[in-house]
Amino acid sequence: MGGVNIPPVEAILDTAVVVALPMRQRFRGITVREALLFEGPRGWGEFGAFTEYDDAEAAWWLAAGIEAAHQGPPAALRDEVAINATVPAVAADEVAAILARHPGVTTAKVKVAEPGDTLDDEVARIEAVRAVVPTVRVDANGKWSVSQAITAIRALGELEYVEQPCASIEELAAVRAAVTTRIAADESIRRAEDPLRVVRAGAADVAVLKVAPLGGMRRVLALAEQIDLDIVISSALDTAVGISAGIATAAALPTAPPACGLGTGSLFEVDVAATPPSVGGVLATRTVVPDGRAPLAAQHRRDWWIYRVRRVHALLADGHPAARS
Repeated sequence: MGGVNIPPVEAILDTAVVVALPMRQRFRGITVREALLFEGPRGWGEFGAFTEYDDAEAAWWLAAGIEAAHQGPPAALRDEVAINATVPAVAADEVAAILARHPGVTTAKVKVAEPGDTLDDEVARIEAVRAVVPTVRVDANGKWSVSQAITAIRALGELEYVEQPCASIEELAAVRAAVTTRIAADESIRRAEDPLRVVRAGAADVAVLKVAPLGGMRRVLALAEQIDLDIVISSALDTAVGISAGIATAAALPTAPPACGLGTGSLFEVDVAATPPSVGGVLATRTVVPDGRAPLAAQHRRDWWIYRVRRVHALLADGHPAARS
């Protein structure tokens, strides 16, 4: 897989902006999404590794931002990409308003297995989604046990697939053997030392690939070539800068992917740039330049991100795998 050339750290920090984007609803346990954006010779890059990730894991995210800013996107094979709507773990009566932000979308990914959720809550949420869109997939973020996953999947009715129902590859394989619904792997690929082990274990039907956690657009494309599964490109709760890299990656796949999880910008009250809504359930490839509309992080949070970049950059410069070819 292709690595990236690592510029001096000051080439990143000279243009660094740290944004704090308020969320419309709590998502992934947060109400504000922070990220550091920086400009390079080929555009803007994003470093938004979640704050609980250690420096070694965050290095993949910084490598992805450097690739975007210093190499730019790969050659596109199409100029638009189908997307799904993302529905957080909200009450059923809130679903219609969320889906209204995605006119023309025919696929929705619904978050399940969130703290405080009951199976009845999840059934009601998914029924509310089905009343608006015909195709539903769910994402448990690895929070179910095998028995919980099997029970839930059977109760939730017809689904396109269930993303990461359990944490381990062995558990995914056990669930896949017990149900007829297709199983998708996300964390079992992007947070694994060997991202191909899930394939060898027969643990999934779909691979959900995210640009930032996997080290960049070209790394994702190289990995996709080795995975004999359906490929869905998804967001890691990216700003519009990161979403543009996801769209570019999906547009460069040899075969047009199923609806991708790249519509998460609607989860923010304000993004880093004006972004056109999806039209007919698709997003066009585009170059994104931050326009100053996004709230900036407080100074102590900016300092935290700057110090983090320096630490993570040092790992890349010292030969972290994300910097290698």
